[in-house]
Amino acid sequence: HSLARLLSPMIVPPRFKTVVVSVDAGSHVGTLRLNRPSKSNAIDGDMWAEIPKAVQWLDDQAEVRVVVVTGAGKNFCAGIDVSSPESLTSQLGQATAVKCPGRKAEALFRHIRGLQDSFTAFERCRKPVMCAVQGACFGGGVDMAVACDVRYCSADARFCVKEVDLAITADIGTLQRLPTLVGHGVATEMALTARVVGAEEARAIGLVTEVAPNAAALEALAGERARALASKSPLAVLGTKQAMLHARDHSVREGLEFVAMMNSARLTSEDLGEAMAAKFA
Repeated sequence: HSLARLLSPMIVPPRFKTVVVSVDAGSHVGTLRLNRPSKSNAIDGDMWAEIPKAVQWLDDQAEVRVVVVTGAGKNFCAGIDVSSPESLTSQLGQATAVKCPGRKAEALFRHIRGLQDSFTAFERCRKPVMCAVQGACFGGGVDMAVACDVRYCSADARFCVKEVDLAITADIGTLQRLPTLVGHGVATEMALTARVVGAEEARAIGLVTEVAPNAAALEALAGERARALASKSPLAVLGTKQAMLHARDHSVREGLEFVAMMNSARLTSEDLGEAMAAKFA
């Protein structure tokens, strides 16, 4: 890995106000860290805009094969920033001078779709995205986590679909993605009650795959899993992500046709030959 770092060109990531991106070229792992720790990484207008840009940059890097999403500080993400009435009004798309109800509704529709796209960026990313959750993961934090491909958490993690307590129907993706992870009944109960789900229950219901004892152990766990995944055939990994997302949203018959079409083009790759040669050497 040290030799690979020396031989790899220097990667200079872009700078953002609310997130930090980095790349370990030796292990082929990119990291996106939410970076508003004093606000428990609450999502403000800048973060909505910067997350998809950061994800797209990581997706564009040839050296990156896996992305890990983390949060600076004690909490992963406390949801949307409700620290002031102005911030909340702006994020809800209500800070508009438009008087016509029809035009106002259409503007609000476009605003919500834009927020949805911010987190759908994790699904659009060709590389698998692993999410490491410590502390609070509330509201928009859950929207973010369930848009990722794999989730791990620390023992102090707490998950809450908080929107009903703010008199809002969750509209950024949790109600669509959470049921496919934990089942329709459990997701409905979480969304209606806005109760807090702890780490062990999150693992039991399938919201997370593994629980680490603390934040340091969580970082080590996510790093280990990401490095292991990055060592596998990039084409096979990308194809698996595409096939899993397609299968979630389509019938079995459509999924089988999709993966057959995909593999008919990809089974001629050099990765397959190298894997077979290594297995039977």
